[in-house]
Amino acid sequence: MTEKTTKKESREELLVPLEQYLKAGIHIGTKFKTKYMREFIYKNRPDGLYVLNLQKIDERIKKAAQLLAQYKPEDILLVCRRENGFKPVKVFEKHTGIKAIAGRYPPGMLTNTALDNYAEVKLLIAVDAWPDRNAIKDARDSGVPIVALCDTNNQTNSIDFVMPANNKGKKSLGLIFWILAREYLKNTKQIKKDSDFKPTIEDFTEE
Repeated sequence: MTEKTTKKESREELLVPLEQYLKAGIHIGTKFKTKYMREFIYKNRPDGLYVLNLQKIDERIKKAAQLLAQYKPEDILLVCRRENGFKPVKVFEKHTGIKAIAGRYPPGMLTNTALDNYAEVKLLIAVDAWPDRNAIKDARDSGVPIVALCDTNNQTNSIDFVMPANNKGKKSLGLIFWILAREYLKNTKQIKKDSDFKPTIEDFTEE
């Protein structure tokens, strides 16, 4: 098997065509990198931006969807303080049944049983470890596993499962949650194949 054949087969196994990943800029990071994200970084561009490894992004999204499928929708909470992610997470909630908080996380929601909005969950998904740090702290204090999208500048020492990705761009976040919704529904046997998932990427993308 030649190297060219291997690369071709690898491309075909991606969750979406390579061109879609590139168009969404899912791999474009920031001008900063942390030691935690070093293993996911492919290179540093001449303009100073760090670039994430697309193969690893794809692999981690696939594994994240498999992980989510082990839980019922009501046992998962998705938090997003970043405005560019508001539409993607709400559309994700609509199609998966997984509760999403788009905006400010209510303090103590996962830890204070006296609160009216107290929620007992088994898995937390965070769009960005920094703006979503309060939810992550509460999850950590409650012993709830944490899945988080992490860019090149994120610290991941509080994260149980890292999904490397551009977690700031509208198109990137739209594509990520479109894929996650589709794969979650497939892994939970709610749909059989990709074509059974009717929403488009545009449905998940903030205008």
